[in-house]
Amino acid sequence: MIDEQTEQPRSSFWKELPILLGVAILVAVLVRYFVLQTFFIPSPSMENTLQIDDRVLVNKLVYDFRSPHRGEVVVFKAPTEWSGNPDGEDFIKRVIGVGGDHVVCCDADRLVINGKPLEEPYLFSANGERDKPADQEFDITVPPGRLWVMGDHRSASGDSLEHWQQSGRNIDSATIPEDQVVGRAFTVFWPVDRATWLTVPEQFDAIPNP
Repeated sequence: MIDEQTEQPRSSFWKELPILLGVAILVAVLVRYFVLQTFFIPSPSMENTLQIDDRVLVNKLVYDFRSPHRGEVVVFKAPTEWSGNPDGEDFIKRVIGVGGDHVVCCDADRLVINGKPLEEPYLFSANGERDKPADQEFDITVPPGRLWVMGDHRSASGDSLEHWQQSGRNIDSATIPEDQVVGRAFTVFWPVDRATWLTVPEQFDAIPNP
């Protein structure tokens, strides 16, 4: 009698285990597809904020409820002319201008957004030398529903400015449609000694709306 009572729960557990594993896998797939996804950093375009081979966690749900904000680090599906890959490729950059923003370079080595100079403490620096905010002057207005994005390592980033130059100053070729944004990168989780939150720099708080 005692043996039967102890054996029954064990038998029930093994019968239910495949169901539990199936549910766990389904939940993991749904979370990855709709909510969170990990990405690794393959290039130096966001240094020193992000280093090559860093792993970041991306919130894929946030932009279902609002548009990207200035200063956020986003992952997006790059246009073919950006990546050269017809199958598509994910890029990661910082949002500098949103729809309607007037972005100008430069005022005393600062970008100017809607008439307000932007200090950018996150720009790449090495051996006491700091990247300029741009390698040439420009004056653009971001079309509605699109984003002007730039890497923090400006001298090593294929971003909106580079494609604005290469396209003959075509603003549509230089900007990213909001609906191509995969999500917001909000934390570096690997390697552990570089784990940090990717918050919006406070300098963006002073930028007025257009």
